[in-house]
Amino acid sequence: MKAYSENGWLVDRLKDIAEINAISLGVDTPDDFEFSYLEISNVDYYGIVSKDAIERICFEDAPSRARRRVRAHDVLVSSVRPNLQAIAHIDNDIDGELICSTGFNVVTPNPVKIIDRFLYYYILSEGNRQHFEAIAKGVGYPALDDKDFEATDIPLPPIPEQKRIAAYLDASCAVIDRSVEIKQKQLETLDALRKSIIQKAVTQGLNPDVEVRDSGALHFRQIPRHWKVDRLKDLTSKIGSGVTPRGGAASYIVEGIPLIRSQNVHFDGVVFDDIAFIDEATHAQMSNSQLTKGDVLLNITGASIGRCAVLPETVEIGNVNQHVCILRSWGKLRPQFLNYFLISDAGQSQVFAGFTGSSREGLNFRQIGQFKVPLPDPQEQQAIVDRLDQQVSEFRRLTNCITDQITTLTAYRKSLIHECVTGKRRISGADVAEVEAHV
Repeated sequence: MKAYSENGWLVDRLKDIAEINAISLGVDTPDDFEFSYLEISNVDYYGIVSKDAIERICFEDAPSRARRRVRAHDVLVSSVRPNLQAIAHIDNDIDGELICSTGFNVVTPNPVKIIDRFLYYYILSEGNRQHFEAIAKGVGYPALDDKDFEATDIPLPPIPEQKRIAAYLDASCAVIDRSVEIKQKQLETLDALRKSIIQKAVTQGLNPDVEVRDSGALHFRQIPRHWKVDRLKDLTSKIGSGVTPRGGAASYIVEGIPLIRSQNVHFDGVVFDDIAFIDEATHAQMSNSQLTKGDVLLNITGASIGRCAVLPETVEIGNVNQHVCILRSWGKLRPQFLNYFLISDAGQSQVFAGFTGSSREGLNFRQIGQFKVPLPDPQEQQAIVDRLDQQVSEFRRLTNCITDQITTLTAYRKSLIHECVTGKRRISGADVAEVEAHV
């Protein structure tokens, strides 16, 4: 049943303007049939993440979900977790047979009714994302039901207008995406410069003319002649972590004593957005991991190994679980200097020494105690910390500024797509020509 939108466009169900999952590999497919396989993990809001990551496999070795045949001009829509918008438009440059996971719906538009790029942009639009989220079934792993997906209403402006909209969005999004890419490279450059400045400060000091000597350490070669090098265990009164409270997450309370976990420890400080709390009795039982002012916290397990931060002065009482190691320095080593050293390439390379690939199970206290640390006198350490605090603060300001610009551009891209495919912004031939002139 066709209907009309507020702007006078026809509206029809997706299944009436396109074929959905039209061609699949059958059980009689030869074992040696070779194809390129596209997984959901290789598709995001911007389409195929990496064509180099598309695997070439034979049917015999393929997972059972590798079944749906894909052709040029198809639109792939992930049926699972629709909020993530894993959606891709397939161009003409398919190299051989392309098969995708059954987690995708493969939509082949009827070119008499709708052009592929317009359909792609409509399915990608913010309004349609909200629709998919509303009709998805399931809580932990929401997915689109086939019937609900097929019944999705699609606006159908006249074909010439669809072509103008698609061309306008192609050009506009290309300009926006190029701007975002430039800003992301600026962020990468800033981060590399920040790391370089930290590395130089904690291994060479602030005086560029200082006389240097060989450090005798593997992870930083030269240091100022008047500096020393010592093992971390000889510079700390404590290297140790906590435990998971008895009862696990069930023992957490709404308010109480903060329990800092690995997700709370970041290079730019301790984040309290997802902090857990324990009661005083549990805190007393975990006496060996109670926190003290000036403690440096180091993540020692999981994907966040190596992240570190100094305990904020605002935290007067707290504890950690087994994934976070407490480094409690004494007289000769300032905690802020230790933290900057651990952040540096010289520190991080020691964290990851001996850990490769999937074997990163965790750091033990003996390994941490053997870390070699460059050691200026406490006054020079403080001068280095003060300088780095200023510089890192400026880097953070610049990074936040560029990140905000990227957020604004991304939001504008989504808004522009929504306005164009719903008719809130009407596109003329002159509009297309103007934006294409800037591509």
